[in-house]
Amino acid sequence: MDWTIAIIAALWAIILGGAGGLLTEIGDWYRNLNKPSWQPPDWAFGPAWTIILGLSAWSFYLAWTSAPGASDRTLIGVLFAINFALHLLWSPLFFKIKRPDWALFENAFLWLSVLSLCVLLPQYSTLAGWLNAPYIAWVSFAMFLNWKIVELNRPFGKAAAP
Repeated sequence: MDWTIAIIAALWAIILGGAGGLLTEIGDWYRNLNKPSWQPPDWAFGPAWTIILGLSAWSFYLAWTSAPGASDRTLIGVLFAINFALHLLWSPLFFKIKRPDWALFENAFLWLSVLSLCVLLPQYSTLAGWLNAPYIAWVSFAMFLNWKIVELNRPFGKAAAP
């Protein structure tokens, strides 16, 4: 076992999960949004993200340690760095800036970054690609949920009509 890579992978998941939790404010603004009846309860998001990010971190470890060369490891690192940034950006857009419409736009890029993990990592480890299947499924669901919240509550921002 390559402990350095295992620690990096674990930190990737822990930082993303922790930051996501810290940046998510379930306050009056969020409680007052109209949400679809099929939205999971708020408590379900933490455990879901913990499992999903843990599996994705494992995929990072498997792909990195199976990569045959430095250029392959660079590609893996870049894919996960882009995903990290896009994953981290969603919560502030939705909860801090209170712009679900911007978060929805950003969610499309997050989805593409997860798709890239699903498509590119199997060349290093088949399991690494499959470990991201729950991630793309959840981000797909979250994007649909985000879209529904935008649809039920728009417009957002100062340009909104009175």
